Amino acid sequence: MIQSYLDVTLYHYLILSAILFSIGAFGLMTSRNAVKILMCVEIMINAANINLVAFSSYSSPFNLSGQIFTTFSIAIAAAEAAIGLAIFIVLYRLYGTIDVDEIDFLRW
Repeated sequence: MIQSYLDVTLYHYLILSAILFSIGAFGLMTSRNAVKILMCVEIMINAANINLVAFSSYSSPFNLSGQIFTTFSIAIAAAEAAIGLAIFIVLYRLYGTIDVDEIDFLRW
């Protein structure tokens, strides 16, 4: 068998996941728009899903526990996105903006 330069190892998946998580965390800390914040949270969840699938496939190829957890995580992320968007629509109707710095009705 010929060794290829394009062999993808667990290390490559972990680097990809770390990059995605870092992009999501940076966007979460610097963004003021609520929709961008929601998108950054989704990127971070997808980074965790990549880790789950990569560790599951490299630890034992016939064990599907990582894929099952990822499926549940995707379902939870879809519900979180739907609820988050519904909240943002209500906030836009009430305040006319979704800028998180201008919406301060929960502060004392």
